[in-house]
Amino acid sequence: MSTIKNIIFDYGNVIFTLDFLKGQQAWKELGIDDPAQFYGHRVQDRIFDAFERGEAGAVEFREYIRGVINNPDLTDQQIDNAWNSMLVGIPAGNMELLADLKTKYRTFLLSNINPIHYDYIMDYLKNDHGLDGNDHLFEKTYYSHLTGKRKPEVEIFQQVLDENHLNPAETLFVDDSPQHLVAAQKLGIQTYLMTAPDNIQKLAFLK
Repeated sequence: MSTIKNIIFDYGNVIFTLDFLKGQQAWKELGIDDPAQFYGHRVQDRIFDAFERGEAGAVEFREYIRGVINNPDLTDQQIDNAWNSMLVGIPAGNMELLADLKTKYRTFLLSNINPIHYDYIMDYLKNDHGLDGNDHLFEKTYYSHLTGKRKPEVEIFQQVLDENHLNPAETLFVDDSPQHLVAAQKLGIQTYLMTAPDNIQKLAFLK
């Protein structure tokens, strides 16, 4: 890689561990017939795209789930528990590494996320780590449901570049989804594919 001055990090399975199989099992137990097609690493029902763009809110999301399962008696908590079951947590050392990298690079967070996961993670950071969010670890954070854009749309990468006056040739994007890397590469951004179960400890060479 040529000289890197800026790093854009994905969140899930880069910083924060996700377990898609656990999540799919939870959807199956709730009544989803084909959970791997309903929500997986590279394929998902259309409701998740809308939810991650902020086009659908939590109420609409839950109603959609009740409709798909054909069970109007499902509670909000049952749906939230199934949806949040894939969220594992942050491995030891990740936040310390991010804090160190911030002193050497301009660092940013770019996450496809939704209101239910966002609230869960904010509570997790507060309760388990005594932190008010992720802002202290990055120069700026970008959450898809707040921007109205999501990866792999080129527009969200362009927004990060433009708003922060970043040279794409000096910028590294780290993500666990190949299709997201392709979008970044179209703008000349350097990329690194994170392969589970690896996380940002794999990037110790940047130190």
